[in-house]
Amino acid sequence: MNDRLLEIPGYSVHGRLGKGGMAEVYLATQESLHRKVAVKVLRSADDEAFSKRFIKEGHIVASLHHPSIITIHDIDKLADGRHYLAMEFVAGGDLAQHKGEVFEPQRALAIVRQIASGLAVVHEKGLVHRDIKPANILFRDDGTVVISDFGIAKELELDNELTQFNIAVGSPAYSSPEQAQCQPLDARSDIYSLGVILLEMLSGANPYRGSSYTQTVMNHVQMELPSLPAHLSQYQNLLERMLAKDPDERFADCRVLLASLAELSEAELDHTRLAPALSLERPGKQRAATGGRSTPVRLLWALLGLLLVGVAGGAGYYVHQQMKIADFLARGEQRLAEGKLLEPAQDNADYFFRQVLLLDEANADAESGLQRVLEARVAGYLQLAERSIAEERLLLPEDNSAVFYYRQVLGWVPGQEQALAGLQRVAQHYIDQSEGAYARREYALALEYIKHGLEAQPDNEVLLKLYDDHEQRVRKARATRPRATNSSSSQEQKQPNAIKRLWNRLFDN
Repeated sequence: MNDRLLEIPGYSVHGRLGKGGMAEVYLATQESLHRKVAVKVLRSADDEAFSKRFIKEGHIVASLHHPSIITIHDIDKLADGRHYLAMEFVAGGDLAQHKGEVFEPQRALAIVRQIASGLAVVHEKGLVHRDIKPANILFRDDGTVVISDFGIAKELELDNELTQFNIAVGSPAYSSPEQAQCQPLDARSDIYSLGVILLEMLSGANPYRGSSYTQTVMNHVQMELPSLPAHLSQYQNLLERMLAKDPDERFADCRVLLASLAELSEAELDHTRLAPALSLERPGKQRAATGGRSTPVRLLWALLGLLLVGVAGGAGYYVHQQMKIADFLARGEQRLAEGKLLEPAQDNADYFFRQVLLLDEANADAESGLQRVLEARVAGYLQLAERSIAEERLLLPEDNSAVFYYRQVLGWVPGQEQALAGLQRVAQHYIDQSEGAYARREYALALEYIKHGLEAQPDNEVLLKLYDDHEQRVRKARATRPRATNSSSSQEQKQPNAIKRLWNRLFDN
């Protein structure tokens, strides 16, 4: 559907951000307040039950007030009967765009803490989200986290409405065991899904994701939690409680989870605090131990010995750390040369360079390595985009088309010239196609080409003008179209009759 076809009183629609099976999301400006908003619009008004659920979603989210929950600005209906939600526009992308990346533990925990804080409000309202996954975790420009898409959020007391018919909802790769088995859900199911996200951020992979829907479901029900690497072992217990198969063995609610996260952060701080090197006794006790005589020389030698041990230990630790850094850098360079940018998990270039930064946060070689990983990813996606153009996959499929790859690149590197030029090429292709269709007097097809072009480049001025002028251009072309003469009309009638007579003669003989 063309973005320009969507008319919402009080809003200027700029382009489509995405679409699902039942709804589409558009970028628009709310004219009264001059602010960008995301407008979620149902694709059809025919399904009354779904329309009611859609409105219910708006009411649910509008009742939740928390920095980590997306804000609803408006709920209304279009002239054609379709309902829409106008909500906060979150410009920083989603967590799914970071698939395969290994997060620094503190960043991963900070994200989980924000999500859990928002979910606590959701659960205290008697709701369960049911679809906590990376694509529904958005980032604002300042890096703060927003929970979105409450389309299948459900009141707990009405949960049996779906489960009694064995209807599983949510995303299999992040579903709790009870959710995968169509059992009644509560807040602990969302905690499980959040645990899968944390595991994926720490390790760079989701071990429960199988080769099929059935395998994925069985993994959640049966697969034991993998052991984390040694340097992440302090988070093993946290994940075990979040990802327990039995809900009774998980955190009881998000408030308890947040308390555990706070304790974990405090424990990590304790490891960084310096304790006194000596436990000095009181003067009275010293005199008793030495018969009343002072021992300055003995104390001096003791202090000197401790200092030497400390220096030696510190030097040993420093050498060991530098050896680890050198090893990680070498392995990162090797994986980069092999083209293993983000996979396999914990054995790729991105992972090893980030391990270096955990040991030395300002390491220039690691930063250079990550920059080259990004450049390689960009180059790879640009090649995939070119291949998609050659194979005429310009817009579809949505996750394997030229427009998809160009937009991914722009998500990583805003303003990337080749990606912008690529989108311009796609738009120009549809401009040329529309002009050809106009020349053949195929006006409906010309309009479809214009729509496709605007999906690739919503702000393309040529396409916008083509769309605005379409109806006038069609009327003008039809008004100037020469009338068919009687002779030509007669000839058009004779031609099919002649073919029919020839066909009859062939089968009558």
